Amino acid sequence: MSSASQAAIASVQQSKNAFCKFISANDAGETGAHQAGFYMPKSTLPLMFDGPGVRGDNMERFVEIDWYDFQPTQSRFIYYGRGTRNEYRLTRFGKGFPFLQDENVGDLFILAHTEGDQYAGFVLQTEEDIEDFFAAFNLSSEKTNALIERENVITTENALLQCFTAYVKSIPTDFPETRALANHARQCFIDAHKKTVSHIQKAPDEELLNWVNAEFQLFKVFENDRYGQRIKTPFASVEELVDMANTILNRRKSRAGKSLEHHLAEVFRVFNLTFDPQAVTEDNKKPDFVFPGARAYHDYAFDSSKLIVLASKTTCKDRWRQILNEADRVPEKHLFTLQQGISTNQLAEMYKYGVRLVVPRAYIDTFPKEFRDRLFTLDSFVRLVKEKQGIV
Repeated sequence: MSSASQAAIASVQQSKNAFCKFISANDAGETGAHQAGFYMPKSTLPLMFDGPGVRGDNMERFVEIDWYDFQPTQSRFIYYGRGTRNEYRLTRFGKGFPFLQDENVGDLFILAHTEGDQYAGFVLQTEEDIEDFFAAFNLSSEKTNALIERENVITTENALLQCFTAYVKSIPTDFPETRALANHARQCFIDAHKKTVSHIQKAPDEELLNWVNAEFQLFKVFENDRYGQRIKTPFASVEELVDMANTILNRRKSRAGKSLEHHLAEVFRVFNLTFDPQAVTEDNKKPDFVFPGARAYHDYAFDSSKLIVLASKTTCKDRWRQILNEADRVPEKHLFTLQQGISTNQLAEMYKYGVRLVVPRAYIDTFPKEFRDRLFTLDSFVRLVKEKQGIV
């Protein structure tokens, strides 16, 4: 764990309120917005003001932000309520501020309220730092752009919670393997919300995010059950405490890395797509998904233009390069990610090397404007595969 992620975690743990979000093109001023600066969702009001803004008037508050790896800034929370605007932002960082450039799109911005008008700011730029921060607070990508819950409080519908609790009680020891956890969380959500195949086929992007979030909630129930009593009792040594902390963090990161793949596979099954997960290609490489499958991939009489390879990564700022040599017969690779926003330069490099991004529909607006019409949603990707496979 780097010093940057350690400092961010410690600051959030000690804060009154804290918030995190992926930096978007809108934040960096790349979309022609009225005011460059960090967009703050209305749900973060307790971090900024004592009460909500009033339409027809602007409202502002000046604060000092102590930035990791940069000098403190005298910044401003502002509510824009005049004219057609109705939004909150964090602005005014002075000359030379390094974190609102195009290359920062997709970085994780963290703001912690320490006391009074004092705040601490962090921008985590590597996937390892972001994953360590997420693991520390049991966050996932779709739970950003909101206040950080430091207590593992389960806030979900009663029917869903009852399903989760029954499942936890049915497994008396340790944690279930990742696939079982993903499958059960998804089924609990489907049953509690009375979802049908038709619902999933009409809105696969929305349902996928619902499933990922449901699994995140179920995992928290397991953690509370498995570790709740243990962490209330003293540890015999620092080493025992560290071992316990590492066990928790590693399990969180391992779960997050595989759950997305499991939920995507279920979407593909719902649409009756033909595919193989983890099919072996050249040099024992294993792409996450090959359509229509390994047999067709290795059959050189099969039309290679009908082959599609999809990788799935929760974040992909750097790791997208790992997929470039996973399937030699398919020069154009698709990559599904929950990453919210990537810089123009990185996107240009991805597309130069034949990587085509697939993102949930709700995340499209976090990407630079000039690339949005080149992004696939999960729905449009499924339609592409159906076309290749001749599915009506």
